Amino acid sequence: MYFIYSILLSAAFVLMLPLFLVRREKYAAGFKQRLGSYPEFRQDGRKVIWLHCVSVGEANAARPLVDGLLSEFPGHRVVISTTTKTGQELAGKIFAGKADAVFYFPFDWKFSVRRALNHFKPSAVLLMETEIWPRFIHEAQLAGAKVVIVNGRLSERSFGRYQKVRGFLKRVLSNIDLALMQGGDDANRLISLGLAAAKAKVTGNMKFDVADGPRDAEIAAELNERFRFDDGRPVIAAASTHDPEERWVLDAFCSILAGEEKIKPRLVIAPRHPERFGDVARLLREFRDDDACEYKRYRIARRSDAPSDADSEADIILLDSIGELRALYQLTTIAFVGGSLIPHGGQSVLEPAAAGNAIITGPHTFNFIDVMRVFLENNAVIQLPEQTNEAIPDDLFMHISDLLEEPGERAELACNAQAVMEANRGATAKTVELLRHFLN
Repeated sequence: MYFIYSILLSAAFVLMLPLFLVRREKYAAGFKQRLGSYPEFRQDGRKVIWLHCVSVGEANAARPLVDGLLSEFPGHRVVISTTTKTGQELAGKIFAGKADAVFYFPFDWKFSVRRALNHFKPSAVLLMETEIWPRFIHEAQLAGAKVVIVNGRLSERSFGRYQKVRGFLKRVLSNIDLALMQGGDDANRLISLGLAAAKAKVTGNMKFDVADGPRDAEIAAELNERFRFDDGRPVIAAASTHDPEERWVLDAFCSILAGEEKIKPRLVIAPRHPERFGDVARLLREFRDDDACEYKRYRIARRSDAPSDADSEADIILLDSIGELRALYQLTTIAFVGGSLIPHGGQSVLEPAAAGNAIITGPHTFNFIDVMRVFLENNAVIQLPEQTNEAIPDDLFMHISDLLEEPGERAELACNAQAVMEANRGATAKTVELLRHFLN
């Protein structure tokens, strides 16, 4: 089965080659490392814990876990891998001085995986969320490493896909030593796919344990100094947006600017994927000429541009940077969380909740079913209904306007969100405690 899997993986890789070449900045990042060629890593007799985070979200969620591992296992070294370029850049920043190495996860071929495992020689591999790489998991077991899923989740959609290869997946899951899952549904789905029930534990979602990083206050102060977010104008964040969400948000925001309120709000747009920064910047420039634009005098600033005196007057700021969104939430009062107006599955609402933002999402949040259920039950988020694309800007306009006009409602929503966060903390401590017993 692993031989057939390798053939299929190779075929998929060949089909993806044109995309690698066309979008090499995104897909070719770390290519040499992903083939198993890494910078020197000297073994010094200490055991190595390899923590794999896919991208930015997992790297952020891993912050308290890494601190817990270093505290609980002072005689171990921690190394961290990511899959995406943005995840790699963020991990390099936030784990500097903590991780002994930050590198790209290898392609899932036998030769590249073995080279990586031989290079770092981990005694334990921790896979954040549910990154099931069959060859890697198999080879890690053969190399004598314990394999643990931490903060695991398995959506209904992913479960349906995995069921199609249940026989093979059962064999892969037999190589998992422990699965620490976010919720009971996640654990039961993994058990249904073949994981031994005794290996599954429910620890909660570590993302509820999110805390300000050591540089977040510094970044927030820098953003505030440049853009003067403390000038009394309400600040709205459009966070982790996908195409065409920016246009819908822009349409709604211009309608708000065209209103009669004396104090005009400001908007910060933070696209989810860096390769779209240029496209969104172009949209901001060109939307003034669009018939849908009700306020054509809006002023734009871009985070990546050289600072200017005009930055403090900008109505719309494009946050085209990596790792600054969490700090931005300290300066905003309303957050629209993207990836939710389209069938992408949504992005996490937990960071704006922790920062005390009033949160709005779209209807498509199936990547965070359990989290959204808790937030909705506690009146801690506004979730827009599913509707036609033409109606989305009007609905966004209505809900954002209501929150701007009703500070009491806005404060209640934000307070409820923070209360949900506080009530659900503790998953990281449970995870570290179970790892302490298991790895020792």
